[in-house]
Amino acid sequence: MRSPEQAVALLRGSWRRQAGDWLGGGGDWPLRVSLAAPGERQASAHWAAFEAWRAGWKDWHGGEVSWAERRWPLLGRQSVPEALSLPDAEALAELLGEAVRWRRAGMRFDAWVQRWPMLAATLRRQYALLADADDTEFARFGDMLAWLWAHPSSNLFVRQLPVAGLDSKWLESRTGLLGDWLRTLVGLPRDTEFWQASGLRREPDRLRLRVLDPALRSRVGGLGDIHAPFGELASLDLPARRVFIVENKQTGLAFDDLPDSVVLMARGYAVEHLHALPWLRAAQAVHYWGDLDTHGLAILGRLRGHLPQVTSLLMDEATLLAHRALWVIEPQPHRAGTIDHLDAAEQALYRDLHGDRWGVRVRLEQERIGWDVAWARIGRLLMG
Repeated sequence: MRSPEQAVALLRGSWRRQAGDWLGGGGDWPLRVSLAAPGERQASAHWAAFEAWRAGWKDWHGGEVSWAERRWPLLGRQSVPEALSLPDAEALAELLGEAVRWRRAGMRFDAWVQRWPMLAATLRRQYALLADADDTEFARFGDMLAWLWAHPSSNLFVRQLPVAGLDSKWLESRTGLLGDWLRTLVGLPRDTEFWQASGLRREPDRLRLRVLDPALRSRVGGLGDIHAPFGELASLDLPARRVFIVENKQTGLAFDDLPDSVVLMARGYAVEHLHALPWLRAAQAVHYWGDLDTHGLAILGRLRGHLPQVTSLLMDEATLLAHRALWVIEPQPHRAGTIDHLDAAEQALYRDLHGDRWGVRVRLEQERIGWDVAWARIGRLLMG
């Protein structure tokens, strides 16, 4: 016997999964929910519950409850509720207290599909945006999409765009949605990145580099701290024998001079592009020092896939356990069960971190390791 509360819970689950599919008149209606009416044996064995269940549906308001008359040998004629039916999504929204959100989403969906019919399918997947974005935010989405669609090859930087209320941070945090819409409108492959799909000009990727050897600095005009576009760094004449790659900027700034060495301050998974630096590929030793967590080890594996000579620095079990008091929680661990290109000890460490061997989502951030400990380890590398 399905109670009114259970039926509503079932309908609410359907709403969460399918509300977007019902925009623009989609879906098969009416929507029918069986009330799991009992047979005579169950009704007789639980008569009080049966009567309470039936009374609940007699007092029900919202949708249409269909009843059937049963002729039972022992209980005689009994009127039994069989199903709850909702004629359309509007009625279901009213029942669930979703009417305001539904009407807002419907109005926005209809307006956009009238303007951009090809977006119907993707908009149905974005019901929450249609239902919940405030008017200013949604209008900005529409203005931005309209401008990009009308100017597919502008080659402008974001700050040059004549779109009201636009700023670079707003756009950069919404390139996923806008890119999805643009690729659909223009008919581009799904893996086309936003900047190509939009025709906008992107600031060149920059990388920060410190040259730790006076002799090497003389080859680059005496510069010791360089923050330049990736392509310009690739053209440097920089025959460094040893390269350190660190995640944290202040860690890179803390390095003192070292013979034949440079330190790169990279950014997460962007390290996979470092192999495009000719002088880095030619280095005799490349050391990666990242956060000691699942993502840090995944980045190490990805980097080593491009630069097989890479070794890890201070990313081992002994270092992790020696700094237990400094552990923090990794927000979202890497999903993979194993990581390519790790050695046996690194793979075991990844599995232990991923499996919460020492605690839930253990993480040792690079910068929490005492500099005296780190610099001593770096010194032993040079002596080796």
